[in-house]
Amino acid sequence: MPATQHTPVENVAGVAIPKLGLGTWELRGELCSSIVASAIEAGYRLIDTAQGYENEAQVAEGIARSGIAREALFITTKVRPDRLSADKLRQSVEASLEKLGTSYIDLLLLHWPNPDIPLEETIPVLNEVQRAGLARAIGLSNFTSKLLARAWELTEVPFAAEQIEYHPYLAQGTMLAALRQRQMAIMAYCPIALGKVASDPDILDIARSHGRTPVQVTLRWLTQQDGLVAIPRTSKPERLAENFGVFDFALGEEEMARMSALTRPDARIIDEPQWVPEWD
Repeated sequence: MPATQHTPVENVAGVAIPKLGLGTWELRGELCSSIVASAIEAGYRLIDTAQGYENEAQVAEGIARSGIAREALFITTKVRPDRLSADKLRQSVEASLEKLGTSYIDLLLLHWPNPDIPLEETIPVLNEVQRAGLARAIGLSNFTSKLLARAWELTEVPFAAEQIEYHPYLAQGTMLAALRQRQMAIMAYCPIALGKVASDPDILDIARSHGRTPVQVTLRWLTQQDGLVAIPRTSKPERLAENFGVFDFALGEEEMARMSALTRPDARIIDEPQWVPEWD
């Protein structure tokens, strides 16, 4: 039976994460607030933002408009890489809480590693933030397998998840294995490759056989994988229902394999060499 939105992704931290959420990267102002409110109305319960997106206050406005109870939502935000020092990290989290209009964050991630700030300084403070109740769970984003291993050596609080770029074109076998080994949820950003999947002939062929769109097939491919969470972003309200409508069908093994075989060299979309000079 196909997995449903009501079957969250479990992890070593014991925090249940919805399988599909709304990404808010590049959404600003009234558009951001409106999309967030509409997404919640459409059934989304995971809302993903970041300090670096500069839209936490607009996300909060959208949540307020929805009228939904805070405890019904799963809010993720991320600490900017220039705020990972011991004297800035907690202060930045408190600022995020104020902007988001909440007393806690469901999942707090380090957005990017910062080679100029050692993890030995960052991870203990991240642990303190979680123990203080400012975040229910903590995790990482854009960490390589080596940095992931080092972070685990330093943490006393288990990491619930890591966000990585993941779509049919980007091979992420090393990271997927490393995260599954540690029983972490895998949160896929740029899951539809900024819309590139919409014109892919292989994905179009699979989509036609199911009476679905290529975007829906791609999101189904992701959420059907073990431990995967997808956080597509859209600026178009009419796309919200399409993106969310992936839990009432399933892909066959051959279709899953066909999608996984679409990887290609140089498929990475988001690359920040000042933070990660060498990917897996």
